[in-house]
Amino acid sequence: MSQPIPNFYAVIPAGGIGSRLWPLSRADAPKFLHDLTGSGHSLLRDTWDRLEPLAGTDRIAVVTGRAHRAAVEAELPGIQDLNVFLESEPRESAAAIGLAAAILHRRDPDVIIGSFSADHVIRSTRVFEFAVRDAVEVAREGYICTIGIAPTEPAIGFGYIKKGPELVVEGAREAALVESFVEKPDLETAKAYFADRDYLWNAGMFIAKASVLLEELAENEPALYSGLLELAEAWDDRERRGPAVDRIWPRLKKIAIDYAVAEPAARRGRLAVVPGHFDWDDVGDFASLTKLINNGRKNDLAVLGPRARVLSDAASGILVSQTSRVISLIGVKDIVVVDTPDALLVTTVEHAQRVKGVVESLKLTGRGDVL
Repeated sequence: MSQPIPNFYAVIPAGGIGSRLWPLSRADAPKFLHDLTGSGHSLLRDTWDRLEPLAGTDRIAVVTGRAHRAAVEAELPGIQDLNVFLESEPRESAAAIGLAAAILHRRDPDVIIGSFSADHVIRSTRVFEFAVRDAVEVAREGYICTIGIAPTEPAIGFGYIKKGPELVVEGAREAALVESFVEKPDLETAKAYFADRDYLWNAGMFIAKASVLLEELAENEPALYSGLLELAEAWDDRERRGPAVDRIWPRLKKIAIDYAVAEPAARRGRLAVVPGHFDWDDVGDFASLTKLINNGRKNDLAVLGPRARVLSDAASGILVSQTSRVISLIGVKDIVVVDTPDALLVTTVEHAQRVKGVVESLKLTGRGDVL
């Protein structure tokens, strides 16, 4: 068994509803609480199991909403109460990760933290472990380090990281400075990135000394930084924590950590990247879920749901069933059907990204009862 990394704390931000996976993913049952891979565990539990050998049971923290506390603790019976950091409402990743950094730095000024999303799928866990250990060594040198995924196709659904000059760090087999971040490209641009090989998928994993990450926040988002420090000061006092969260958290700026920390750090030569040569997916929509379950086989029909009753004839795509209804699919290609007790979604793999628009429409029309 691998030994935990000294001074390392793993942080799992578990927020967001995964709106492109509606109606499977809901506000009260977001995608990180679902088993989307057939592993028998939720994505959150799979994430915990990947990180436990690297950090140890007592050095994994989860940042989640108050409404999800019971479900998170049920999924992670080994988590310590002091390592469950509760948000009163969603405030984006800079606030969530920054809060964890501020609390853990107050407990241990030398701590190195790694942030890993609760809803990603990683199959090559041993290779993942190598990448994290390399990234920690880079972080010890004062860099903020991200893990970029070596692309397996010219994907348009991910942001990209452009590698810069090689970075030589003792204990890290492969690292480079980050030249720039690139937003999700069109197909032709993605093909060029795939051919270049200096471009990596941005998986949103960040490893750094908590002190370094907080320094970047102080430089780039001073108001956010100030609020997080005030919260951290009160956090381990049970009587002060609740009132402090209610007073401070709602006024914190909503901003992604990419914009608040990573991109400014890259411009200052303070951001590094370690390539990750492992299978990874963020399961962002039903198209990626279909590919994941079918292992890339385009003519298969993926079926999720313990009670699914399906009759299929020359059909492909994905069927997700949470009811006992018999569903018959005949001669339809790349179909997406999600059947729940109170909502039915029918679309195609090609239009899977547009599901988020349905969620926005439901909000505008006051149909929050199905969200």
